[in-house]
Amino acid sequence: MAPTVGSSESSSAPRSADVARLAGVSRKTVSRVLNDEPYVSDAARRKVLAAAEELGYRLNQAARTLASGRTGSIGVVALGTAGYGTASLLVHIERTVREAGYALRVVNTPDGDPAGIAGAVESLLEQGVDGVVVSEPVVEGDVGLRVDVPVLFLGAPPAFTAARTVTMGVGAHALARAATEHLLDLGHATVHHLAGPRRWYATKDRIEGWRAALAARGAYEPPLLNGDWSAASGHAVGRALASDRSVTAVFAAGDEMAIGLIHALREAGRHVPEDVSVVGFDGNPVFAYVSPPLTTVRQPFEAAAREGIRLLVHAMEKPDTDLPQASDLPVELVVRGSTAPPPSHQDKTDRRTV
Repeated sequence: MAPTVGSSESSSAPRSADVARLAGVSRKTVSRVLNDEPYVSDAARRKVLAAAEELGYRLNQAARTLASGRTGSIGVVALGTAGYGTASLLVHIERTVREAGYALRVVNTPDGDPAGIAGAVESLLEQGVDGVVVSEPVVEGDVGLRVDVPVLFLGAPPAFTAARTVTMGVGAHALARAATEHLLDLGHATVHHLAGPRRWYATKDRIEGWRAALAARGAYEPPLLNGDWSAASGHAVGRALASDRSVTAVFAAGDEMAIGLIHALREAGRHVPEDVSVVGFDGNPVFAYVSPPLTTVRQPFEAAAREGIRLLVHAMEKPDTDLPQASDLPVELVVRGSTAPPPSHQDKTDRRTV
């Protein structure tokens, strides 16, 4: 007796001919249905989709798309930079999207370019996505878009109107506050801050956390310093600070800037951490192996991606229900060798031990 379609007699994957046989239609009809071509009756379309789903045909994602009107994909607008923080967040977004059963489409944009973000979102919509993630944008204000799918703004406030808007912070404010408090707890009278580019939301969040920590302790707020996330910009700021002996503690808004700053201080004869303590931001594991090993706050990239995508998927799949409560993100301070009490405290300790 001839085997029935999909029997265990054959170990090969089902083919379009198997779908056609089970649905009782021609292979051309199967092709037309799965490619969403016209001239197919509703009855034939339903039979083909049902047969493809039953057999687990390799294009059954296409079948589900045609049946449900959903594409099974999420688009991400990411900054066109290879920086550790941006790249790490994108890696965890990709992993979380895949685990949620969706395909990922990514478009990179130049930072600070409203037209670039608008064009990237429109490109994703043209490709067909069920939701969009805008990852740490740097554009202020509305970019003039109206999007008919849910959008997750990760690390920044909404930049355009969407069918449903989801926002998720990345914990920068709390991390910046923890970094500053660590230095104040060591006995430093105040903490200087080397911030990132002012147009970035990430920069603003870290500045606000630094200021909040100083204000809570009644500490003097020094003039703000700015870099561009690079080690070279940290080095330039470090050269300017090196001659100011009142500077005993610096919180840098990025690990690379912190490393450049430390290098400049050492070139000028200032010792880290004996003369100046330095804390970075991001948690790049490479900087555990520099001299001195860098104290830093570790960004919760995985937790932020998981929480954000969880909320976005809920908005996509259950559009008529309230969003669940987002979980708190962890605050992790990694203390290494670049921080210590200020020189005045060290001198007192030295005298007590003589």
